[in-house]
Amino acid sequence: MLASYIDQAMERAVYDIIAGEGSYWGEIPGLQGVWARQTTLESCRRELREALSDWLALRLRLGLTIPVIADIDLNRMLQPA
Repeated sequence: MLASYIDQAMERAVYDIIAGEGSYWGEIPGLQGVWARQTTLESCRRELREALSDWLALRLRLGLTIPVIADIDLNRMLQPA
């Protein structure tokens, strides 16, 4: 479930070239604070995936709400069985 969430979130990522710097900016709309900036698009994608993973781990640990993506609701992981 977690891997599917990450894959779906990464499919929503948007990337821009920062003019004058020759670097790339990536972010995932709807996931505040999940962004990356690197000199190549591929390294930007890798860093963005890592930022997303860290962001999810922190939110799960703190019991914070996680936006539902592609009908994947990680908040159910927080509820006692």
